Amino acid sequence: MNKKRDRKSYNPDDKVSISRKHLLENVPVSELCNELNLKPTVFYRWQKELFENGSSVFKKNNSKKIKQYEERIDSLEAIIIRKNEVLADLLEEYLRLKKNSGQS
Repeated sequence: MNKKRDRKSYNPDDKVSISRKHLLENVPVSELCNELNLKPTVFYRWQKELFENGSSVFKKNNSKKIKQYEERIDSLEAIIIRKNEVLADLLEEYLRLKKNSGQS
């Protein structure tokens, strides 16, 4: 008879939190694994990935900043275009009123 095991899926924040418990709170790996029904090899794989990729947290993400600046520029350009349209409408209305009042 096959028993289907329920596997829990852990998101990256969960994995960091679990690793943090071991590293900062000195909770033994065996205790964490028993508590979470997790194989120690899985825990150590997460820890290895954390150490190998941890430096990416400290790297500057220039592409993200560039994208934010581009979005800000697009937003400001849209505002300028809208202001120019409103200004053109006001100028047109002013000239129409001036012409209708008989002023030159």
